[in-house]
Amino acid sequence: MKRLDWYIARRYLASRRKGRFVSLITLIAVGGVLVGVAALIVVIAVMTGLQRDLQAKILGMNPHVYVFEQDPGGGFRMGDWPRVIETARAAPGVVSAEPFIMTQVAVFVPDRDYVQPGTLFGIEPRWPDGPPLTVIQEQIRTGELNFQATRTGYPPLIMGRRLAEKMSIFPGDTVLVASFENIRTGPLGDLQPAMRHFEVTDRFSTGMYEYDSQYMYVPIEATQDLLDLGTGVSGVGVTVREPWEAATTAGWLQAELRFPFYTNDWMQLNSTLFSALQLEKLAMAIILFLIVVVAAFNIISTLIMVVADKTREIGILKAMGTNDRTILGVFMLQGLTIGMVGTALGTGLGLFLVWLVDRYQFIELPGDVYFLDTLPVALNPGDLALIIVLSIMVAFAATIYPAWQASRLMPVEAIRHE
Repeated sequence: MKRLDWYIARRYLASRRKGRFVSLITLIAVGGVLVGVAALIVVIAVMTGLQRDLQAKILGMNPHVYVFEQDPGGGFRMGDWPRVIETARAAPGVVSAEPFIMTQVAVFVPDRDYVQPGTLFGIEPRWPDGPPLTVIQEQIRTGELNFQATRTGYPPLIMGRRLAEKMSIFPGDTVLVASFENIRTGPLGDLQPAMRHFEVTDRFSTGMYEYDSQYMYVPIEATQDLLDLGTGVSGVGVTVREPWEAATTAGWLQAELRFPFYTNDWMQLNSTLFSALQLEKLAMAIILFLIVVVAAFNIISTLIMVVADKTREIGILKAMGTNDRTILGVFMLQGLTIGMVGTALGTGLGLFLVWLVDRYQFIELPGDVYFLDTLPVALNPGDLALIIVLSIMVAFAATIYPAWQASRLMPVEAIRHE
């Protein structure tokens, strides 16, 4: 009887002279599932890719945990940073801890009337203990970025590519950096920020608009001189073996160091961004899943029309001894086939579009709005499996009412049906 179920269902799905309209709406139902599944796969892949790409770039450009000291005068100031580093290295899961300086500055070329704000980082390019904190430090250590002695004798400076392009600055150019923190009052009461010359030795590109248009890196000694810190730093950066355990490490350090020290981890600093991305991903998934639900209504209407078109045949089958369960199986198999074929074709189309976007990256984004220059895609196998399962389940649920309606037809009334 199972073979009979499938044989009859396949016959009803096939195009015949009298049933071409029914076959047309069957194709429309398959197309609805196809479009819904493909759109859902592409959008979920884009949202997942955006989340992963932002996460990778944030982790690549920032330590996993920051340790700061509360300064009565404001700003970031830490004097006893060697003790903090020693404590951080004793924390479970920590692989590296280094001092750093972070400050807001204005940068301009002496011969031009064009000034840009930026974030200046003072780093130890070759810290002896542990791996580098950021991708920039790793590229410096491998020689990919030039951070060597300069021909002018000024300290070297590595600048983000977009910031350099805005100011038409190239390696070898000299820039003047003015600090917003170390500002003194002149003899006439005017404000005089501390300024130092630097030579641009290289430019970096991360793909993150915010970083490439603001960040600059110089040796930590040059930043201490600019800010008049002596041997002080802004804080200590810490990297851990497992980035998702950064909050645990931050809590451990906070308990060990206590006041006036405090910690921040990368998830806490970017929680708003990732929460918004997660919420947007969920909202888009729900909205696009409605396309699959609409396609399910197409399946219902298709099966109802098939039942109406095949009423006499159903009556003859039941008069010949076919039971209600077999008739029920015929139409459930028919609807399930529509859903499975549409899901399979939609999955194939969705995966092809995802590969296309990932391979050629032809969709560009305004970096100042979306943080990224191109549209990233990444598909989680779990998300793909969930989409496939839910689509088939919705298609199966859509078959229940029409199949039940067909199984309840009385043979005599069905045969008399015109």
